Amino acid sequence: MRAPPTGLLPRLWRDRRARVGVAVIALFAVGAIAGPLIFGQAPADVAGIVARRFVAPLARTPDGGLHLLGTDRFGRDVLVRLLVGARVSLAVGVLAALVSMVVGIAAGSVAGYAGGAVDRLIVAITDAALAIPRVPFLLLLVALVEPGAAMTVVALGVTGWMTVARLIRGEVRTVRARPFVEAARALGDPPERVLRLHVLPNALTPALVAAALGVGSAIMLEAGLSFLGLGVQPPTPSWGNMIAAGRDALMIAPWVSLAPSVAVALVVLAFSLLADALEAAIAGDRAA
Repeated sequence: MRAPPTGLLPRLWRDRRARVGVAVIALFAVGAIAGPLIFGQAPADVAGIVARRFVAPLARTPDGGLHLLGTDRFGRDVLVRLLVGARVSLAVGVLAALVSMVVGIAAGSVAGYAGGAVDRLIVAITDAALAIPRVPFLLLLVALVEPGAAMTVVALGVTGWMTVARLIRGEVRTVRARPFVEAARALGDPPERVLRLHVLPNALTPALVAAALGVGSAIMLEAGLSFLGLGVQPPTPSWGNMIAAGRDALMIAPWVSLAPSVAVALVVLAFSLLADALEAAIAGDRAA
């Protein structure tokens, strides 16, 4: 009987949670790229508003167009807007998580490797940032600057690095005591080279779990900010402002808000499943 393949990626792919999460994320990513081109209608097209407004899912408009998820109050196809909104929401989530990762890895690696006063200073800054409630601070931050996708990415990124920094700091402190790091120091490698080539590559795996969770969290927060009118602004569709646009028509056209709400829930769940599977794969790889 052939032994199962070893290694992080094969172990991860054997986990059903990872396969489901990747499948859902890939479905939305491919739909976001190709969907609007396939279905054709522009997401801001409001021609024939009277005849096309609030058409039910799977129904046709008088011009013969089929709308799988119906139309909104302006006669715009909900599915097309959902897929275009996926571009914005997924991009904001991924970019915000990348900003958090870069800042968190930089802060955590310097703190964990330098130790001493530098470590205490960075830990104090991290703890102070963690003590600030994130959602009220986000609301204040985006309210002070003109809202938009770029501002949302920056706001989410600079308020989400602290957990990554703490994880990286702990891993760096563990890795720097291993024999191969001591050997690199003995060979005369400068500290920045030791950190970059020997310590960080062996300390980044736990941050991948935080990154997967961070993307889902950023998508959820972006939806909340856009729902409140402080994130991505109409007519650019995002899942948050689509939910907000349909809240006044919940009784007569619930699909307008329901479609983006389900999309947010599915994508956040997919990233959570992927993070859980990645955490289990990392633990199994270390135990092996």
